[in-house]
Amino acid sequence: MKPWNVEICDVTLRDGEQTPGVSFSCEEKVDIARTLDAIGVEVIEAGFPAVSENEKKCVKAIAHLGLDARICGFARAREPDIMDAIDCGVDMVSIFIPTSDLHIRLKFKKPREQVLDDALAMIDFARDHGVRVRFAAEDASRTDLTFLKEVYRRAAEHGAVLLSFADTVGCLIPDEMRTIMTDLVASVDTPFCAHCHNDMGCAVANTITAAQAGAFQLHTTVNGIGERSGNASLEEVLVILRQKGGIDRYDLSHLSALSHKVEKYSGIALPKNKPVTGELAFSHESGIHIAAILHDPVSYEYFPPELVGGERHFILGKHTGRKALEHVVASLGYTLTEPQICHVLDLVKENSEQKCSITPEILQNLIRRAQQETPA
Repeated sequence: MKPWNVEICDVTLRDGEQTPGVSFSCEEKVDIARTLDAIGVEVIEAGFPAVSENEKKCVKAIAHLGLDARICGFARAREPDIMDAIDCGVDMVSIFIPTSDLHIRLKFKKPREQVLDDALAMIDFARDHGVRVRFAAEDASRTDLTFLKEVYRRAAEHGAVLLSFADTVGCLIPDEMRTIMTDLVASVDTPFCAHCHNDMGCAVANTITAAQAGAFQLHTTVNGIGERSGNASLEEVLVILRQKGGIDRYDLSHLSALSHKVEKYSGIALPKNKPVTGELAFSHESGIHIAAILHDPVSYEYFPPELVGGERHFILGKHTGRKALEHVVASLGYTLTEPQICHVLDLVKENSEQKCSITPEILQNLIRRAQQETPA
């Protein structure tokens, strides 16, 4: 299979930090950036320098780490914002403007053509200062398509090297994304970016669909954090690119560690059933499943935990079978007779149905009880 022609721009340090209540220290940002670079992420959006002097200091620190990843700074279409980013030494500035009639009316109260002309002048300004420009249309998914094409066409004429399509409020479903992105990619030669939000739970699906429709740069955040319901999850997008897109250049073994690092730094707890890096991502309770996995893990795991730096776990509960119990008991160093195993299994199911989690400590207590109550 021919690999998809895509790259990743991770925006954890900018859009991810816009999650309500989240603020990373400079040290945390640097740590996250280094791990993203170790994975092989091509572009890291390091922050929004105009936000504060400390933010500017953090972006500058990341830009001077000597990473393989290209470093991007975020800016409104204003000279001071752009200069703040350039002063940090970034490789690229992402200049954004709202393009929907709704946003233009609320934020500018002037004709959209004038808003566009002003923004194009800022592309020229940035390029005159020797920095590459990614031009981003905010609320692109609710923008009149004819005007949106004009925005992107003229931005490309002014030298933008990337054109970013933002589904700012997460209002698209994959079929809509496919139609729009296919149309946009055919209208302008400059590569497109897909920046998806997760308000209806479609951010990852929309991002992958955009890639299939020709988008080149895919925007992600670690753990899918971001404003409101977040952005497309880096972990999920990278695994899909590996499993479905024929892309094996990323070192996915860092994903679990990075995911838990960002969980700690952000204070946003991972759902237990979070795909790829959640506590239950490679956990199994069903006796039927575990019996098959003990024979061949691929029977109930589409990709192995080792691929993403995770671990497989067998969870004992009401659905546990004998083979799984025998495996876990042996791993704890116990040798039980057949009647003892059967008695432990009954006790496990009984306790589980009372909503008792069967921790290793509880299991050992049940084993000792069974040894006492059942003759060897």
